[in-house]
Amino acid sequence: MNGRDILQMVLFILTLIILAWPLGLFMKRVFGGERTWLDPLLRPLERLVYRLTKVNPEQEMNWREYTWALLVFNLLGFALVFLMQLIQQYLPLNPQQFGAVRPDLAFNTAISFMTNTNWQAYAGESTMSYFTQMAGLTVQMFLSAATGIVVAIALIRGLVRRQSKNIGNFWVDLTRAVLWVLMPLCLVFSLVLVSQGVVQTLSPYITLNTLEGALQKVAVGPVASMEIIKELGTNGGGFMNANSAHPFENPTPLTNWIEMLSIFVIGAGLTFTLGRMSGDKRQGRVILAAMLILFILMLGVCYFSESYGNPLVADQGVSAPISMEGKEVRFGIANSTLFTTVTTAASCGAVNNMHDSLTPLGGMVPMLQMMLGEVVIGGVGAGFYGMIAFVIITVFVIGLMVGRTPEYLGKKIESREMKMATLVILIHATFILLGSGLAAVSQGGLAGILNPGAHGLSEILYAYSSATGNNGSAFAGLSANTLYYNLSLALCMFAGRFGVIIPILAIAGSMAAKKTVPAGPGTFETNGPLFVLLLAAVVLIVGALTFFPALSLGPIVEHLLMLAGKAF
Repeated sequence: MNGRDILQMVLFILTLIILAWPLGLFMKRVFGGERTWLDPLLRPLERLVYRLTKVNPEQEMNWREYTWALLVFNLLGFALVFLMQLIQQYLPLNPQQFGAVRPDLAFNTAISFMTNTNWQAYAGESTMSYFTQMAGLTVQMFLSAATGIVVAIALIRGLVRRQSKNIGNFWVDLTRAVLWVLMPLCLVFSLVLVSQGVVQTLSPYITLNTLEGALQKVAVGPVASMEIIKELGTNGGGFMNANSAHPFENPTPLTNWIEMLSIFVIGAGLTFTLGRMSGDKRQGRVILAAMLILFILMLGVCYFSESYGNPLVADQGVSAPISMEGKEVRFGIANSTLFTTVTTAASCGAVNNMHDSLTPLGGMVPMLQMMLGEVVIGGVGAGFYGMIAFVIITVFVIGLMVGRTPEYLGKKIESREMKMATLVILIHATFILLGSGLAAVSQGGLAGILNPGAHGLSEILYAYSSATGNNGSAFAGLSANTLYYNLSLALCMFAGRFGVIIPILAIAGSMAAKKTVPAGPGTFETNGPLFVLLLAAVVLIVGALTFFPALSLGPIVEHLLMLAGKAF
């Protein structure tokens, strides 16, 4: 254990909290319709958007109307990106003259970017034109991130409103999420990335003479503008195939630090938004504290596992550090494991090292975080509303203990909310386990495995956990650009996104219609340290009961075999 590594991790968490607090307060003002310092610039633009789209910003929606608008909007975005890839060769800004994308890959990619997953079964710099990258994929990064934010805001309204049928206006929330939150942050931080060496150009790829005298084509493009929304929107889709391990996407320790903070800041900020909108700041702090406990636990396991390394490599008498295999020497073990834990805690999927090269337990950490359902900070909005599902489960369990109807924020949790929260957890687990099981016994699934034994199963488990958890990172040993994986993973991405959003919005509508119940002597407080521990414990227990058998056949068995001196 290196003291400097631990200090850096502590500073990361403290910096995150310092940044998330004012952002959370700002989002409360934005979505509450209150005045902000950006209003003089953005209000006229907002009114223009409503005028062009015929939206009445004063008209609110019930949860069914909100859900319908969200689904239609996202499906139209999917259709546009799918079509754009099929006719890519006829569109502008294609200096490399890339042809049309294969239909099954185009389908998978369109679903992936619509659902905020950004799973990439292709190499971006050799497949997608500048136009597709910018007008298709980057636009979807903004809109899918905004979708997650507005679902979280709609849920908060449902929790804090009293006897209301409505939870807001989807079109208004979406517009404000893009204009007030995502665009300003991306504008500022993309300029910082450019100043550090991240590429931003529309020039064709550069051909250079190497030291050996050969010619090499170097991919460039509009990288910085895509890079920052990749992180802030917890998207993860990189311009380059190597993602944030590529020096044109992540050139310095400073950009690495900025990108990690960007992945977490909006998700963490939404917990402060809940505290202000509910009138009880401690409610938001409790959820953030539970998230950070889980994050620190996962980070510790990943860091210590990677620091220990693989004894099989050490036995070969190599002089290099045994734990640096698959990692960037620019970042080392600490920044690699921190980035790994951050990106899978937040369902981002960006990587600055190859997860397939992690030790078995080090690789289990990102896999388990995705299996838990985007709740360890989680995707923008998605982590918050995923954690609220666990909050409902937790207060139900507490209600059974104290013999009272469970309550949260002064509202009774009844059978409808329990059914929807249970559905959120079951849909997520079902598609991970069912998808992995079918791939492990089908010819199409087995054909993609490059490593036999337990590690091959880990590759499959990771892929379906990443897809269903809308993460997008991968164990690189799995060849996923096949008809089988493109279609099956697309199904999991869709179910993992909207199979969670629809029940969450149903909970928002149900809770908004309830009246507030005064706290009594038997009311269990949900804003104290005991609830923090209970919430974190419920998340871990549900995850362990659901996924331990699968993990025991994959990374746990691989770890035991590694200690026994066996490799694949």
